[in-house]
Amino acid sequence: MNANDKKIAETAREPMPSRRTVLGAGGAVGLALLNPGSIFAQGADGANTIRVGFISPRTGALAGFGEADGYVLELARKSLAGGLTVGGKKYAVVILDRDTQSDPARASQLAKALINSDKVDLMLAISTPETINPVSDACEAAGVPCLSTVMPWEAWYFGRGAKPGAPSPFKWTYHFSFGVGEFAKCYASQWALLPTNKKVGVLYPNDADGNAIRANLAPALEKAGFTIVDAGPYEDGTTDYSAQIAKFKAEKCEIFNTFPIPPDFAAFWRQAAQQGYTKTVKIAQVAKFGLFPSNVEALGSLGFNLASACYWHKTFPYKSALTGISGVELANSYEKSSGKQWTQQLGATMALLDAGFEALKTSADPKNMANVAKALSTLQVTTMIGKVDFTKGPVPNVSNTSIIGTQWVKAPAGSKYKYDYVITENATDPNVPVGAKLLPYA
Repeated sequence: MNANDKKIAETAREPMPSRRTVLGAGGAVGLALLNPGSIFAQGADGANTIRVGFISPRTGALAGFGEADGYVLELARKSLAGGLTVGGKKYAVVILDRDTQSDPARASQLAKALINSDKVDLMLAISTPETINPVSDACEAAGVPCLSTVMPWEAWYFGRGAKPGAPSPFKWTYHFSFGVGEFAKCYASQWALLPTNKKVGVLYPNDADGNAIRANLAPALEKAGFTIVDAGPYEDGTTDYSAQIAKFKAEKCEIFNTFPIPPDFAAFWRQAAQQGYTKTVKIAQVAKFGLFPSNVEALGSLGFNLASACYWHKTFPYKSALTGISGVELANSYEKSSGKQWTQQLGATMALLDAGFEALKTSADPKNMANVAKALSTLQVTTMIGKVDFTKGPVPNVSNTSIIGTQWVKAPAGSKYKYDYVITENATDPNVPVGAKLLPYA
């Protein structure tokens, strides 16, 4: 990497200005303020440099999703330090990562700045509709190829205006992730592991995830033989869940399922414990919350035996296409470097980089956005989370991936961590090894 490219890489990691500064600016001046490290502002020659935008929530309510992103990005940067060869030509690579602060409006602003000011060749977005959908919409409007992961694909596809049975309205944006079908298969498999009355109390929020789950997952679970007791949609940030808890208690729901943002579940579950509901729950199946150790540790003893589901676990039998490292190697190196327990987001972030750079390599010309979008549409690659294949659907622009049943249990004696995260079922990917039996919550 030459001196100019090193300067580019350094400025790509400069801190962002405040939201107030950004909103107080206008036009081209506003873009410059949003991205003071703009490589075009420095007069960099972009013809031989591939610029990749990477947007995720590193702070705010969804910070757990972005906690490990910095570490994975540095591994990717090291692997790409010598450049990327595409079509016989070597390009320098710059990854410009940005923090949404868990704010959808800011996610959109950041995407537009990366598109208009930095002229990115490919956008990568990860974790939850609050991040991915506004970024995808900005890229679709601007004609910039975008790849994303870690949110139910229905909330990405239908949540952005696509209609069942109709042609895809998207030309530039692509998404690989689990969907309702994977959740239904995983949950039916997981919930069959313990004897229950099959009555499921569901707490689904009034947001993109919650509405997609309510419309698609609940009917699928009913078809599988479960009785769904829906307490009704609630708004993110709700603080009093007494009515919902009373309903679940009255209906004697021995299984509980929810898809909340982390602060909301913490409030709900503490109230459920205070009001006696947790004592009757045999399976507490959480999603969106309960993905990361920091979430569960905040609950103290109430976190033990919460059932979850993972889109990646360190024991997945796949390696990174970009870096070549295994899941166990990634988890162990992260723990050694950070002093924190490994998190499933490590593998998901690595998989997004695996898939994104594979698309660039197969595009023949990474500076031609139409070529990159076409490469995404036919992409087939084994990433750290498993196979990504855009030729199979289930709908255009989407590749569905696995979701695996898990549980948070007490860590074994001698562990430096409070919790252990174990795999309890593998219906959506039999290649993943099951490591433990599901334990009842109460």
